[in-house]
This record gives sequence, C-alpha cells and structure tokens, in this order.
Amino acid sequence: MMRGRRRHQDEQSRALYDLSSLVLNLLRSPLTFSDEVPPASRRPGQAQISPAGFASLLLGISLALMLCGSVTFFIGFVLMPWVLGLVMLFYVAGILSTLSVFGRSILCYATSPPSPRKDIPAWKLM
Repeated sequence: MMRGRRRHQDEQSRALYDLSSLVLNLLRSPLTFSDEVPPASRRPGQAQISPAGFASLLLGISLALMLCGSVTFFIGFVLMPWVLGLVMLFYVAGILSTLSVFGRSILCYATSPPSPRKDIPAWKLM
C-alpha cells in the first residue's frame, strides 16, 4: 500500500517536474512562429514547436492549474462545515465557562460568612 502511494507520488512529482521544466525552457528561449525554413545558423539541437503545439501546451497547463484549484476548492468546501462547527463549539464552551465563573462568584459571595468588621478609628474616617 505504501509502495503504491509512494510510486503515485513519484509519478506526480516527475510529471510536475517535466511540466515546469518545459515551461521554463519555453520562457527562457521564446519561440518565433514562422512558416519559413529556419536558417542553418540556428542550433540543430533545438526542436521547433508549431503554434498549435504551443497553444495546446498552454491549454494543458491551464487545465492542470484549474483542476488543482478545483480540487483545493472542493477540499475547502467539504471542510468548511467542520471548521464552522468547531468555532461554534468553542463559542459555546467560552459562554458556558463565563457563566460558570459568574455563577460561582455570585454563589460564593452569597454563601460566604460575613467577614468580621474591624473598628476603624475616627481619625481615619476624616
């Protein structure tokens, strides 16, 4: 099970690496679209891409980004009720805690015996 998951992650990371290297190579050396035969002075190792190929590459990139974004949105959409439920639970716990502190302070004040009153000298009252 773990090997299958690791292999799947390796395939995903390899595909992402290939896609990013393709995009970076395209951005590093922009292509010129022309129907003319390329001059012999160009490097023979550089492959040419047609405008349709370039458009489908950009379409694939945008489709991959949209799918990743929609998956992220779906995960957030599914988890949002749980987050809101936890927030409401914490609010209720805070309200109950505050009420219990108020109740305890009122009950403890009402049930406590009165403290002995000390006689205050008259000169301190002035």
